[in-house]
Amino acid sequence: MALEIYWGSGSPFVWRVMLTLEVKKATYVSHLLEFSKGQTRTPEFLALNPRGKVPTLKEDGFVLSESLAIMAYLDRKFPEPPLFGRSDRETGRIWNVILDSTDYLEPIGQRIGAPIFMGRVAEERDDIRAAQKELVSELQKMEQKLSRQQWLATESLSAADIAVYPFIEVLLRAAGKEEARSLDLGLLPLGETYPALAAWRDRIKALPGYDKTYPPHWRQ
Repeated sequence: MALEIYWGSGSPFVWRVMLTLEVKKATYVSHLLEFSKGQTRTPEFLALNPRGKVPTLKEDGFVLSESLAIMAYLDRKFPEPPLFGRSDRETGRIWNVILDSTDYLEPIGQRIGAPIFMGRVAEERDDIRAAQKELVSELQKMEQKLSRQQWLATESLSAADIAVYPFIEVLLRAAGKEEARSLDLGLLPLGETYPALAAWRDRIKALPGYDKTYPPHWRQ
């Protein structure tokens, strides 16, 4: 049976899995679900993933959810190129970056992006401002690291880059919304404040197969 991926447009968790599939040059069957049509809440999908969330992977009756778990599975299934490291120290550094993102960058980004996308900037402005200060600290750490090396964790592309990248893109998309103009988030244009981060972003966008992973509804 073929590898099947159930996904939704615009989810950063989905995006990291789609990037992994393309980097691995994996063959897969794509099932694009539309959130607005309730396609993640159908009885058929809930039978696969009772939480009703994407991404979800299916292969030969085996079902796996959670984006980092899927990335790890794909890395073992398709060993080249190795995304979780070739040595114990590389693996440790990669997971260090990933967990820094899940523990710090992602929650901060959610506090900024969600109110912008949901039209709640006025109600949550104070918390957005507080989160913005924390975001600057996180991005400065990334900028310093990327000014010394091309990739976040190792000398080549790794799961750390793939896991973090979509959340940077979601932040930039939020910063470009009309609702964000009064906030002056300092993210656009990215290259003016964070040139090394912008160059890293360009390297990700230049990966073979990248265009196939870009959220379809963002093109509209």
